Amino acid sequence: MAEGRRATLKDVAAASGVSRATVSFVLNDTPNQTISAATREKVLRVVRELGYKPHGIARALREGSSRIVVLFIESGLEGNYSRSYLRGLDQELSAHGYVLVVRHGPTAPEAAEQVLDAISPRAVLRFGEVYRTGHALEDLSGGWRDGLAAHTALQIGYLAEQGHTEVALALPDEAPLREIRLEFSQLAAGRLGLPALRCLVIPRSRPAAVDAVRAFREQEPAVTAIAAHDDDVALRAVTALTDLGLRVPGDCAVIGFDDNEYGALFTPALTTIHIDAEAHGRVAARELLGLDAAGLSSAPAQVLIRQTA
Repeated sequence: MAEGRRATLKDVAAASGVSRATVSFVLNDTPNQTISAATREKVLRVVRELGYKPHGIARALREGSSRIVVLFIESGLEGNYSRSYLRGLDQELSAHGYVLVVRHGPTAPEAAEQVLDAISPRAVLRFGEVYRTGHALEDLSGGWRDGLAAHTALQIGYLAEQGHTEVALALPDEAPLREIRLEFSQLAAGRLGLPALRCLVIPRSRPAAVDAVRAFREQEPAVTAIAAHDDDVALRAVTALTDLGLRVPGDCAVIGFDDNEYGALFTPALTTIHIDAEAHGRVAARELLGLDAAGLSSAPAQVLIRQTA
């Protein structure tokens, strides 16, 4: 690769000894693909070695002729962060004469190709792309300064400030970014001098959630607080604890993440982390268009202190 030239998907494929399709499947974590763990690790290692990065915080898949930008958001990534991010991205693109089209749901290669063939967009972006390239901590969306790592640390840090030392991380059955949230949470706990977080998977069904929380309480009676993957999981935890006759936060505190606004309507009202990502969306738009993003900064994330923690 020529010195100074930005690494491309083709470069990664050549250095890994695999096809570009395989590299794409690995970076996109595409389901139903039989890619061995060794091949996956090799591709990710080459990505890191070559410094392969998408444009900005997402991947520009194609330079189309239209003034349309398409953003894919996987199921499970919708929330306050994505809403405010979309607002900033849309407003910034609109200010420069571009139209944003958002597609929610599965992002299989076939679905992306259908969009490309139908409207030939200027670019196709994938929400959360940075986590599939090995550069999560270098970006606004992942770093310790103003990204997911910092916001996760804020959540765990709040519980530590309240005197909780035995903390559980409540996770959904499956969700995009679940593993990176677990990694960041454990790193945050370590930085605070807390023991490793216990992990609790809380299913969607109310009876199953109650069973899971009951079993966890029996196995980990010392845990006094639960940090949830998001507000949906946090509300499942609060409901299950209440169904078990336990007091929240008296017997166990619960804190959500990403403020879906429903938590404020519950009793007890959910304490959570609120993130303003509008500036992140504006930065993404400017980087995509090759414009200077200096001077854009988001409001700091904050703990919305209510009644559960």
